[in-house]
Amino acid sequence: MHKTSSRLLALLSLLQAHRDWSGGELAGRLDVTPRTVRRDIDRLRELGYPITTVKGPAGGYRLAAGAHLPPLLFDEGQAVALALALQTAPLGTAVGEDAARALATLRQVMPARLRRRMELLRLTAVPPPAGRGTPRIDPELLVELSRVVHAREELRFDYAPGQGSAGDLRRAQPHHLVVWRHRWYLVAWDLDREDWRIFRADRVRPRTPTGPRFAPRPLPGGDVSAFVTGRFRGGDGSTEDWPCRGDVVLHLPAAEVAPFAEGGIVEELGPDRCRLVLGSWSWTGLAAAIGGFGADIEVIGPPELAAAFGDLATRYAHAARTARTAHAARTAEPGAGAGR
Repeated sequence: MHKTSSRLLALLSLLQAHRDWSGGELAGRLDVTPRTVRRDIDRLRELGYPITTVKGPAGGYRLAAGAHLPPLLFDEGQAVALALALQTAPLGTAVGEDAARALATLRQVMPARLRRRMELLRLTAVPPPAGRGTPRIDPELLVELSRVVHAREELRFDYAPGQGSAGDLRRAQPHHLVVWRHRWYLVAWDLDREDWRIFRADRVRPRTPTGPRFAPRPLPGGDVSAFVTGRFRGGDGSTEDWPCRGDVVLHLPAAEVAPFAEGGIVEELGPDRCRLVLGSWSWTGLAAAIGGFGADIEVIGPPELAAAFGDLATRYAHAARTARTAHAARTAEPGAGAGR
């Protein structure tokens, strides 16, 4: 009996790893007769595994997708990948809660050896900063958005651009459903505005029925990851690079700059000097980010960055003069600073 059970598991593993198997190939792999393979296939079907017969000169078998979830078999690599994926699911959402429950269930049914491997993968996924938490999102909404993306059906939906704002009716051709910085987004062609848009999925309320099918149009740049990153960086999405990029020398060691130069390039020029190439959504924002290092700065280029530093210097000097004037006025008032 033990030998038969082990053979069934080995047969199931082969069917999961290969799309089509002939009866002869399976018999050779398992070192049994083709008749034994047929009997084992029947046993797996009785357990709920949807194994179909492949027509052909030699015949064969294929493990298809079924309507029921039979007992699952994972090898070591698959178990580790599942544990990693489930532990890094979006936190604070219904999806994250379902992932945590699925991981607990998976640990219970895993063999002791694989369960120990999974127990070693104790990860802590850091949620977004307070005040910018990931909104709760209905998994059924994600399923529906995925369905219309796959079916290439036009989508009519109510969309509220901000919290508490009234939604308006939108018509779009959905192309991709993506996750970016803990949030779900729908990348779609807006039919009324005739342009690409990125919609927060948690603010989408689909209407029924959906519209007609459409032929997919090419995404700018051809890569959805680069498109989304570029759009959020203020570009047109054809490239993921920042629209503003500057080059400076900082009077700081490269080791002190590199950990905080997210997305930037740091080159060591000496023990106390380094070159920094950094990008931002605006020249003013870039100048402020570089100024945050609190060191002397030499601007290599471009001129727009130097002008932004000059503009910030004027604003900061005005703020300092205003603060000094207000402080002097307060201290000059009768009774100011007198003890009580």
